[in-house]
Amino acid sequence: TAGFCMGVRRAVDMVLDASNFANEPIYTYGPLIHNPQVLDMLAKKGIYKVDTIPEKGSGIVLIRAHGVPPEDEKALEDAGFTVINATCPRVVRVQVIIHKYAQKGYSTIIIGDKKHPEVVGLLGYAQGRGYAVTAIAALDELPIFEKAVVVAQTTQNTAFWEEIKAWCEQHAGHYELFNTICGSTERRQTEIRELAQV
Repeated sequence: TAGFCMGVRRAVDMVLDASNFANEPIYTYGPLIHNPQVLDMLAKKGIYKVDTIPEKGSGIVLIRAHGVPPEDEKALEDAGFTVINATCPRVVRVQVIIHKYAQKGYSTIIIGDKKHPEVVGLLGYAQGRGYAVTAIAALDELPIFEKAVVVAQTTQNTAFWEEIKAWCEQHAGHYELFNTICGSTERRQTEIRELAQV
């Protein structure tokens, strides 16, 4: 299963389609994907990334596969860009879960790196009640919330997710858990483990 996953392939197709039909400048907000060869190819086609949102802009901006906080998407539109959202549908699913529960007053615990672009975007849906966790010790340091939803960065380690589930069952059985690890990630991790034993 090596190669582009569905979400990455979709984002690359979307930006290339836009470049074939648009007569205006095309940008990506942050790097479209984590792949230097693809980013070089886009630069050769005149598609560059913007890392900050200007007060005024024009042209097309694609939201990267990892997604962004909702306020960033709005700020891009308000600046005058035409925004094309290339967020991976699997990441959109996590955004929807967080948003739905945040509206009901739940805290959100994201099993993932708070500096990773996907997690930065996801935290934007938690209405200020989001926490990113990369170790069991970090879970121990959080209070036990009255209401909380637990999700995973879509590229999270499946073995670590099992540890998180066990911790929640023991310490916070009332938490709502959603295994949001992407199927492609699970398959690739399984294959890597098998290859490592060859």
